[in-house]
Amino acid sequence: MSPSLPPAINGPSAWFGPDMASRNDWVYPLSPSEIEEIRRAATPWMTQNPAGITAGAFELPELAPRLLAIRHEVLQGRGFALLRGLPVDEWPRELSAAAFCGLGVHLGHLRAQNARGDLLGHVQDVGLRSDDPNVRLYQTAERQTFHTDSCDIVGLLCLQDAKQGGDSALVSSITMWNVMRERWPHLAHRLLQPVATDRRGEVPPGAQPFFMIPVFNWYAGHMSAIYQRQYIDSAQRFDQAPRLDAVWVEALDRFDALANDPALNFHMRLQRGDIQLVHNHTLLHDRTAFVDHPEPERRRHLLRLWLAPEDARPLPPEFAQRYGSVEPGRRGGVGAAMPQASSRMS
Repeated sequence: MSPSLPPAINGPSAWFGPDMASRNDWVYPLSPSEIEEIRRAATPWMTQNPAGITAGAFELPELAPRLLAIRHEVLQGRGFALLRGLPVDEWPRELSAAAFCGLGVHLGHLRAQNARGDLLGHVQDVGLRSDDPNVRLYQTAERQTFHTDSCDIVGLLCLQDAKQGGDSALVSSITMWNVMRERWPHLAHRLLQPVATDRRGEVPPGAQPFFMIPVFNWYAGHMSAIYQRQYIDSAQRFDQAPRLDAVWVEALDRFDALANDPALNFHMRLQRGDIQLVHNHTLLHDRTAFVDHPEPERRRHLLRLWLAPEDARPLPPEFAQRYGSVEPGRRGGVGAAMPQASSRMS
């Protein structure tokens, strides 16, 4: 007998990649007046700590209503959006960073991305390798594989693109749930059970070096996913982590195969000045491996924000293991330290 499962999910978040690739209604070009508004609001913050930025202190009278609509589309609609046209080639890096943080606070509260408490992250190859269990994949030039970040919304601002590769890929975890449920219900049931995921050295005081949250989580009428296969596999290095049996491995392999299926996912290349917003609970994202330019100033460099909107969906209590809290607006991030936010641009 097939196990009892949550229902299939219909709606705008259950999309297929080829359909998204054929459209551009998820691209939101910034107008000249909006860009000027951002510049004026960001200039006073160029040398200040991003932790102090609030929506009230970063006034965007023209753009703010549009950002609210975009946030609604990310949280309640297809789950992603792309703002295009921030003039990062013309602005000082400090101004671009301040602008990104200011736009971010209109979408949610900034959350810490590492044990140092940095609110503004830098996604670039720093010469590390993922076979080191304390290295996180965004610090390498390797493919990241499909995964979620530890926040409601992740934002990426492209400052420099790679010489080759480094493309972004998205897939709907809602569509993946629907397919798993229909084709492999016993494996879908397994993915509703908790699994150990490695914290990769960023362990809050008193916590285990891994957390136990299911890949698929059905709660309060919402299906939310959390996933990073490499970190699930590397959690097996801990003796206290439950073992992955053959059914677990098959379920995870099927999940990976679906995420990598071109019938489900699609790729985009971020241009300099693009801001990508992704809802982690309904989408997985990936980045292809890349080759950098030899000149240091031309190497691939993205800025990242982890955002906690106050109108985010409810999450099950288990998410507090990773998010620190499940209270909208106050959850997500690493949470091992008080924010010591950095606007470092080097």
